Amino acid sequence: MDTATPPDAARLTFRDATEGDVPALVTLIESAYRGDSSRTGWTTEADILQGQRTDEQGVREVIDAPAGRLLAVERDGGLVACCQLEHRGDAAYFGMFAVRPGLQGGGLGKLIIAEAERTARESWGVGEMHMTVISVREDLIAWYERRGYRRTGVLTPFPYGDERFGIPQRDDLAFELLVKNLEVSDAGKGA
Repeated sequence: MDTATPPDAARLTFRDATEGDVPALVTLIESAYRGDSSRTGWTTEADILQGQRTDEQGVREVIDAPAGRLLAVERDGGLVACCQLEHRGDAAYFGMFAVRPGLQGGGLGKLIIAEAERTARESWGVGEMHMTVISVREDLIAWYERRGYRRTGVLTPFPYGDERFGIPQRDDLAFELLVKNLEVSDAGKGA
């Protein structure tokens, strides 16, 4: 059930990713979204995109971004997930979210996104979290909506022809902006 807390939640540790994490992060992100290994989880994009999701340069750029950070999530010393946070004025951007495919569906994603929201709110004082999701990913968008995100209808074209983002298998891909008001989450703070 979506509301259950995973029994191993207390064993999760969150830290800023470093240069030494880059190869493992690329492997994690690729395994969560592309190729046959991604089909173990439910976040696969294998039917709509082939090729790479990211590469070492892309991950390094996120780690080195002055206004952002890449959170590495570990359990028992092993990398199980990651997510990008970037400060953008009054909002934070959430991206590069990946959970190891064999662990998807067990509630880790819900815990990780809640920690990312808390971190963005406390680090930067932002009132909103923004993200972009491929608009045809209805199941993934519904998951984010259950976490309080709302569709905006604001679309950005998919970068067709730039294989750094994958090789599209359909011609109707676009990114939709999803937004969550983080100030609402503060209502129960301190209780």
